[in-house]
Amino acid sequence: MPASAVVPASHVVPAETVGSAGLWAVSLAVLVGLLVADFAVTRRPHEVSMREAAGWSVFYLALPVLFAFWLWMDYGSGPALEFTTGFVVEKSLSVDNLFVFMLLLSAFAVPWSVRQRVLLYGIVGALLLRGVFIAAGAAMLAAGTWAFLVFGVILFVSAVKVLHQALAGGVDEPDVARMRAVRLLRRLMPVTDQYRGAQLSVRENGRRALTPLAVVVVAVFATDMVFAVDSVPAVYGITEDPYLVFATNAFALLGLRALYFVLHAALAKLVHLNHGLAIILAFIGVKLVLHWAHGIWPAVPEIPTPASLAVIVTILAAVTFTSLRTRRRAAVQHPAGLDVQAPAPQD
Repeated sequence: MPASAVVPASHVVPAETVGSAGLWAVSLAVLVGLLVADFAVTRRPHEVSMREAAGWSVFYLALPVLFAFWLWMDYGSGPALEFTTGFVVEKSLSVDNLFVFMLLLSAFAVPWSVRQRVLLYGIVGALLLRGVFIAAGAAMLAAGTWAFLVFGVILFVSAVKVLHQALAGGVDEPDVARMRAVRLLRRLMPVTDQYRGAQLSVRENGRRALTPLAVVVVAVFATDMVFAVDSVPAVYGITEDPYLVFATNAFALLGLRALYFVLHAALAKLVHLNHGLAIILAFIGVKLVLHWAHGIWPAVPEIPTPASLAVIVTILAAVTFTSLRTRRRAAVQHPAGLDVQAPAPQD
C-alpha cells in the first residue's frame, strides 16, 4: 500500500510547496554559505571567549525561530509545528552528541585554540551523513508504510542503549586507541607527536605526516555515524517531509560549535539528560508504531504533533530540573567533591 494512502490529511505536505526544487536549492546555498562563514571564523586558531560563543549561539537559535515563523506565514501551522517539534528533538539529541565530542576532545588533549575547528569538521561530517540517511529514509517511506515499523524498532533499541548507559553512570570516555578508523589511519600514514595549529597534515623529514588533529577529526566522524542512526528515524517520527527533516537537522547542528563553549561546564551538570533522551526516543518509537498500525487498522489512535511537542518539552524540563536538584543535594552533602568546572584552556 503506498505511504500516501495511509498518511493522515494533517500530515500531507504537497511536494510543490514544502521541499520544492527551488527551496532545496536556496536552503543548500544558505547552508553552504553559513559553513563557509564558520570556516572563515575558525581559520585562525584562537581561544573562544564566552561573549563570542554566546553571540553565535543566539544567532543560530534565532535562525530556526525565524524559519518556523516563515513556514507558519507561507505554509500554515502544520509544517511550522512539525519543524518546531523536530528541531526540539534534534537539538536535544545534538546536545548528547556534543557531550561525546567533549569527551573526545579531552581524550585527545585538543588545544582550546583549535577545538572549534574540530567541532566544525564534526558538524560537516554529521550533515553529510544525515543527508545520506534522510535520502534513505525517504526512499523507505516511499516503498511502503513498513518503514515506520522499522524506524520504531530502531528507536526502541536506541532508547534501551541510551538508558543502559545512563543507569551505568553515563557515557564512558572513549578509548580512541581502539577505534578502528583511528587505528587504520595510523597504519596508513605517520602521525606527528604534537598539534600544528589547525593543520591536518604537515611535511616532516621529507614525507607527509598527519597531525593529531586529523586523527581526532576521524574519531569525530566515526561517532557521527552512530548519532545519525538515532537522529534521522527520530525526526521522521515527527514529519514525513524530507525537506523538513533536513531543515531540522541542519538548524540543530549548525550552532553546535558555539554551543559547545557555552555549555561545556553545564553539560556535566545535566546528569539525567540521557534518561530523558531515552524516554524521548522510546516515545517517538511508540508514535511511529502507532502511525504504522493506524494505516492498517484505522481504529488504532495516533499521537498528534502538538501532543508530541508538549511531551518532549515536558520531559526535557523535568530532566533539567531533576538534574539540577540532584547536583544541589550532592553539593550540600559533599561540598568538596563536587566542584565541576571547565578545564583551564591549554596552550
